[in-house]
Amino acid sequence: MFGQLFQPMHILLVVVIALFVFGPGKLPQLGASIGKSIRELRKGLDGTPDQPAQPTQPTQSTETRK
Repeated sequence: MFGQLFQPMHILLVVVIALFVFGPGKLPQLGASIGKSIRELRKGLDGTPDQPAQPTQPTQSTETRK
């Protein structure tokens, strides 16, 4: 069913329409933002936390305060 959907001519047509709609200056920014969104989505689906793990408690020194 979807085998004929992604033919090279269809992809070329979509790229040309995107070029007319967004212009040549915005396409690199659009591609970068889409890539960043996909990376964030994959990171969220994998369950990796955004922030690093909390550091462990500092070890107590053997020195005493005076």
